[in-house]
Amino acid sequence: MRLFLIFLTGLVFGLGIIISGMANPAKVLNFFDFAGTFDASLLLVMVSALVVTFAGYRLVLRRPAPLLEPKFTLPGNRRIDARLLGGTALFGLGWGLAGFCPGGMLPVIGTLDRDVLIFLLTMLTGMALAQAGSRFADSRTTGPAPNQTPSPQTGDP
Repeated sequence: MRLFLIFLTGLVFGLGIIISGMANPAKVLNFFDFAGTFDASLLLVMVSALVVTFAGYRLVLRRPAPLLEPKFTLPGNRRIDARLLGGTALFGLGWGLAGFCPGGMLPVIGTLDRDVLIFLLTMLTGMALAQAGSRFADSRTTGPAPNQTPSPQTGDP
């Protein structure tokens, strides 16, 4: 049942992206072209998504637990920091340059279009670099990993 609901959720999301035209990078890029072929329909899609998400969270979080999990898993970090702002800026820059965001790219991956595959490769590379950078930054601030013990002679792992 769980797998079926995951599939159904993905199907509804993908159909929404395709029907709204957000899988077409030209339509997305037109949203950012204020001096030329501006298309405000993306704004309608975003506002609609926000309204549905807001209402959905209000309804779902009234429940004591999700249907298929023992408890809700919600983000604990509510800080707006350089990491969040930098990631947001990179996401927006990539979206504005390519016309794809990860959600809009997923329904058209199966077309094997060159631009889609280039975006996918670039996105995966960026994710790997961000994860490596995050691990590096964390290691510099937290010290040795939990499974490492300091050497008794030098104090180093």
